Amino acid sequence: MSMLPYLRAAVRPSLRKNAPAQSGYDTTRDPSTSSAVVDCAVYRDGRRASPGLGAARLTPREAIRRVREDGGFAWIGLHEPTEAEFAGIAATFGLHPLAVEDAVHAHQRPKLERYDDTLFTVFKTIHYVDHAQLTSTSEVVETGEVMCFTGPDFVITVRHGGQGSLKGLRHRLQGDPDLLSKGPSSVLHSIADHVVDGYVAVAAAVQDDIDEVESSVFAAPAKGAARGGDAGRIYQLKREVLEFKRAVAPLLRPMELLSERPMRLVDPDIQKYFRDVADHLARVHEQVVGFDELLNSILQANLAQATVAQNEDMRKITSWAAIVAVPTMICGVYGMNFEHMPELQWKYGYPMVMASIVGTCFTIHRALRRHGWL
Repeated sequence: MSMLPYLRAAVRPSLRKNAPAQSGYDTTRDPSTSSAVVDCAVYRDGRRASPGLGAARLTPREAIRRVREDGGFAWIGLHEPTEAEFAGIAATFGLHPLAVEDAVHAHQRPKLERYDDTLFTVFKTIHYVDHAQLTSTSEVVETGEVMCFTGPDFVITVRHGGQGSLKGLRHRLQGDPDLLSKGPSSVLHSIADHVVDGYVAVAAAVQDDIDEVESSVFAAPAKGAARGGDAGRIYQLKREVLEFKRAVAPLLRPMELLSERPMRLVDPDIQKYFRDVADHLARVHEQVVGFDELLNSILQANLAQATVAQNEDMRKITSWAAIVAVPTMICGVYGMNFEHMPELQWKYGYPMVMASIVGTCFTIHRALRRHGWL
């Protein structure tokens, strides 16, 4: 169900004026009560502010109030929120309904969009699925999504999928106050860097799978094994690489914009760091494109090997058919049971016919072996 009818009237409520938002959901209820809120914190001068006496943690509404009174920025993390759970936060921070709808329903392609004073960025996370042996049904990569709303004094991250937790990233950032003091754009950069580093690790693991399949295709087959049996594994790996490619390729343009085009919401010092992320992403994209082309070549080689093996089998069948045709023809002639036939009364007729059959078959067999048909 779309959130547009419920959120159009609550696009940018003013927190300072305490203007009530009109919505189909109860946006006056504190959104921190939602189980989707994983963490909520205020950062000043690169350090996490205390939630205050008697408070276990800040609420999103309290966090943005403190930020706009005392400075700094708020970082709210959510995991798979529902429409109702996200409605209060969307109203509190004035998020655009189109971006909110994308964040709730997920399954978006990587992109960067600007809505007034908010940047909406979508990242596809990739996780490598360990497997003892690659089969025609193996899942190689698992995807998730991280959406990031970046405003002048807040960052809201919405995560979908079981992988790609940002908890470790938050702790690492809190250990680097100089970077975190640059504001919300430092969090956006760190998320982009974290996602692309994951791409690099997955690319290395997928490379190992491709090397294994390539070695299997071009290795000598085991005795009794048929050629071309790896086609299913190659095709499955190619599908997984295609899913990987769909996560990497669309992100090139957003990283290019963040690293080259001046943006009011991106600190100039942080923009330099985006160039490094864009460079790593470009290299991963080249790898993934190479994987796709290499798998095409491996699949073609595998099918060619199967065709060659079939041709060899057909030549052997044809060769033996030619050899068997000799005794078939001779025995067919002498099996016609006519009364007046040559050599029927000859003492050595039978041994001579058998010797002729054996000699002719042996000669044909040697000739076919000499030409590589047997």
